[in-house]
Amino acid sequence: MYEKLLSEAKIGSVTLKNRVVMTAMGVDCAEPDGTAGKRVQDYYVERAKGGVGLIVTEVTRVNDSHGVALGGQLSMSNDKVIPAFTEMVDKIHSYGTKIFVQLHHPGRQNLAAMATSWGMLEKVGAVVPQFWDIMFQAGSMMDTGAMLNSPMVKYASKMMLPVVGASNIPLKLGETPFHDQPTRALTKWEIKRLEQQFIDAAVRVQKTGADGVELHGAHGYLIQQFLSPYTNTRKDEYGGSLENRMRFVVNILKGIKKACGQDFPVMVRVAVEEFYDTIGYPELGLKLPEGVEICKRLEAAGADAINVSCGTYETANTIIEPISYEPGWRTYLAKAVKEVVNVPVCGVGVIRTPEQAEELLENGTQDLIGLGRPMLADPYWVRKAEEGRSQEIQRCISCVTCFETDMLNALNGQPCECAVNPICCRENIYNESTMLKANGNQTVVVIGAGPAGMTAARVAADRGFKTVLLEKEQVAGGQLNLAKAPPHKDKMQWAIDDLETRAKAAGVDIQYGVDVTAETLKAYKPYAVIVATGGAPIVPKIPGVDGANVCTAADILDGKVKLEGKKVAVIGSGLTGLETAELLAEQGNQVTVAEMQKEIGPGVYVQVYFDVVPKLDKLGVNMLAGHKLIQIDDSSIVLETKDEIRKTIDVDAVVLSLGVRPVNDLEAAAKSVCDVVKCIGDAGKPGKIVHATRAGLEAAWNL
Repeated sequence: MYEKLLSEAKIGSVTLKNRVVMTAMGVDCAEPDGTAGKRVQDYYVERAKGGVGLIVTEVTRVNDSHGVALGGQLSMSNDKVIPAFTEMVDKIHSYGTKIFVQLHHPGRQNLAAMATSWGMLEKVGAVVPQFWDIMFQAGSMMDTGAMLNSPMVKYASKMMLPVVGASNIPLKLGETPFHDQPTRALTKWEIKRLEQQFIDAAVRVQKTGADGVELHGAHGYLIQQFLSPYTNTRKDEYGGSLENRMRFVVNILKGIKKACGQDFPVMVRVAVEEFYDTIGYPELGLKLPEGVEICKRLEAAGADAINVSCGTYETANTIIEPISYEPGWRTYLAKAVKEVVNVPVCGVGVIRTPEQAEELLENGTQDLIGLGRPMLADPYWVRKAEEGRSQEIQRCISCVTCFETDMLNALNGQPCECAVNPICCRENIYNESTMLKANGNQTVVVIGAGPAGMTAARVAADRGFKTVLLEKEQVAGGQLNLAKAPPHKDKMQWAIDDLETRAKAAGVDIQYGVDVTAETLKAYKPYAVIVATGGAPIVPKIPGVDGANVCTAADILDGKVKLEGKKVAVIGSGLTGLETAELLAEQGNQVTVAEMQKEIGPGVYVQVYFDVVPKLDKLGVNMLAGHKLIQIDDSSIVLETKDEIRKTIDVDAVVLSLGVRPVNDLEAAAKSVCDVVKCIGDAGKPGKIVHATRAGLEAAWNL
């Protein structure tokens, strides 16, 4: 089974035990000074335990002035980081896994505030006790997303030191919080200095005992900024022709080989296509033919492997695909490179299962399987494949929660989070040595088989409790059964299936079609009851809300109400409202979305917003921000702006999408049966999948 996937592979002088590469992802697990503390060590070691052949670390900085991209980013910019990193390398090697360090500089894709202040903060943190604790506590009280997009911060960024790039081309296309920051071109002296800093960092990597390095020449970062004709308009020997645009990366590559020896592997991550056509600028950027030529020349310059990727921050949805992107959509990029080079080619792009990976290897698309987010969702992906348990793999659903939370947690010192794996990046807290085992005679009853309930049940069973999961419906999933209904959301079924499979594999007794009462619970003599009964739609007290032409988004998504060829108003433009509007529009309805906030999509992460909203535009959905619903009539609705201007719109039906309220009616029944009762998920506090699974983990872990 998976003969090709689990076979050995070589990158230069290094032999990998299998062909799975954990590709680099910035997760903010390192210490503020860039050293490899316990949190980041445990994060990577868990993936080594899980059997991956090669780990490529997150973006690792080589420059401390304008090259710091993340607060919890690893560093190879100075010798003080070597001892801790060496300790981590030794742990990873003990599991037979190899490790490369990805060397990185963000260039223009940095936050001006980071480039201006982080070096100073590090200096203060080195001498002031508890400095970072105080900083992160203060940061936890701020809304990072709102702050980054606030007019004050946008104005203040213009007062800060400029970010640097190959040329003075600021980020200004697409949607990114780094828009229109002051940007300047690097001088030739600075370029030479940076080349040496990359080389010096590689020497430090070699001293740690790590197996090689990867140069990050993709995703719009500095090396790619030199390679791209859009971001490199220089007139000197570093700009113009492809040879000149490649000079920066080739000098680094050859310098590393000279300093570290020809046998020290160097892999280069290359964006072979920037996809500016996807945001309306088809004339800009790198195109695949030139990207392939870059890879050929990198091989000639001494690269030992090519890691094929695409995109920039301005075309971010081609780098970090949202849920609508099909598995393997960009594997043609890796295939185009493999056809012209002789070194191993690693490819990424919504690869989710061992079966899919094996097929890509068998048909010659690529030599190595790059897994990024799948390694967050399930660090034991490879081991489960080896042991014939691939059905137990928790598949990444491409919800981009990891990147959203990495941004939201930027100021509070916390790492990114995974919606389906709440332990991700917190392996230093939740692990075998910290798990308290139950005596095996106590019973835990969980009510509700949504993501919170299934996670809680699995963790309770892992701890040794006799665990029973009771669900009133005939299927698992809870609110996820609604979330999977809109177009392009079929991956939500993966989350349901995988959470259910893993709970059963842990020994949870799942019973469906159970109408739980106090008597039901009493029969189990439970030590604890965890109530995960979900939520119900909020229905405000508005004149006409009880009319026959009014329903909720849940009614549409679960099929209770079907509308075709109607004029429909969707009230509320959160993600559920937008996706319900898309479903209704695809079913042939004329749809208007009304939102009382001043912008459409409040609280919707930018990548998800720009995945869904353009589709609504193409479907002709009318979107009205700043319009509050105040009245519903038989054939119309009345909206009101903040200026108290009223507007009447003719509609046949009204769909309410105004959030959910907790459904925790069984909490009292549970408390009548036992003393330990916990309400989690939407039954406790409505939220996203990531909040539900985290609540499930914590409830069961702390019993």
